[in-house]
Amino acid sequence: MDEVFKALADPTRRELLDELFRRDGQSLSALGERFEMSRFGVMKHLKLLEEAGLVVTRRRGREKLHFLNPVPIRLIHDRWVSKYAEPWAAGLSDLKATLESPVENTAQIAKIFEIYIRTSPERLWEAITDSETRSKYMFGNRIETDWQPGSTFRMTNPRADGPLGEGEILEVDPPRRLVQTMRALWGEDVKAEGTSRVTWEIEQVEDSCRLTVTHDQLRPGANEQLYGGWPMILSGLKTWLETGETLTTPGSIMYTR
Repeated sequence: MDEVFKALADPTRRELLDELFRRDGQSLSALGERFEMSRFGVMKHLKLLEEAGLVVTRRRGREKLHFLNPVPIRLIHDRWVSKYAEPWAAGLSDLKATLESPVENTAQIAKIFEIYIRTSPERLWEAITDSETRSKYMFGNRIETDWQPGSTFRMTNPRADGPLGEGEILEVDPPRRLVQTMRALWGEDVKAEGTSRVTWEIEQVEDSCRLTVTHDQLRPGANEQLYGGWPMILSGLKTWLETGETLTTPGSIMYTR
């Protein structure tokens, strides 16, 4: 958390995160064009953001693309914002953003979320694929599938009138990699978005695991409901595995009470 605050303390690094918020998945060259400093200077700032976990990178051909990772900021939020204050804070934040600078992102959307969890790959894999455990950090939702390539899955909740999501299991490589398609069904607005793809990747790092969730194949201007919940889900997963407790933020207890 200290590294996150240190990274956010610099205005240039905050501007870099703003640029990635406006258009995710940019190269060093593209980002450098927006700042009056050397390419090396921009690279140093991006390196500090990577070390803090606020930016993750992926290779696409010869290019190294940078993606905003909001999970560390979500963890700070969960530490100090109570379940009673969150609806007010979220509502006022949305109102401020709408009034001040509504921005339409027309670039292809691929969202990448990364988090470190003190656990083993096997235990993390079980938490992702066990329906009962998953319900503890994913809004009370359960996944119905046999986790075999080519099988379908349904996302359900005892308090929902019907399935909340459906898709197909594409790749299964326990305890390292899981790929699935996803079609949201909880509202007509998200149904119209069609099918996207979610990839879970687990890498052991000493006594912890780095979990990377990539949500891609989203249409330009996709509804934020499709991917906006990932920071809360992953922080809930981390809390559950490390403490055995569930988060009490409104999103975490949605459909559970």
